[in-house]
Amino acid sequence: MAGETNGPVGASLPGTRVVLGLATVIATVATAGSLWFSLGLGLVPCELCWYQRILMYPLVVVLGVAAVESRSGVWRTVLPLAVPGLVVAAYHSYLQATTVACGFEGDCAAVLWRAPVVGLSIPNLSLVAFGLVIGLVGVIAGRERGLLG
Repeated sequence: MAGETNGPVGASLPGTRVVLGLATVIATVATAGSLWFSLGLGLVPCELCWYQRILMYPLVVVLGVAAVESRSGVWRTVLPLAVPGLVVAAYHSYLQATTVACGFEGDCAAVLWRAPVVGLSIPNLSLVAFGLVIGLVGVIAGRERGLLG
């Protein structure tokens, strides 16, 4: 039957380890980047930044362990963290693009840093990272469920 594996639930599908490894690298770079912004550059995270961190940081461990074990079923754990992270990052990016203040503690709409080459703000980078992680685990979920080849 489509989507079944010959091993236990969540067993490896071909290429799963590579996709999970790539998702782990993305989550690790996002986590290290957020720490560099606060510890290296001295930028104080706003409340929305904290929510994004809370949702991104565990993904490093969850995806890393899943990559080592080649667990295709990890998408069931990753998506409940990454989708809300994407929503918060999208809202934060929206605030920065449209307003000068927000109702949360701190100045969530202030742009404290922009990427020199592409001009993305910190929430924009978070949005990209969450989107990439969702896309990668979405591929795994689709393959596990027989929707993708």
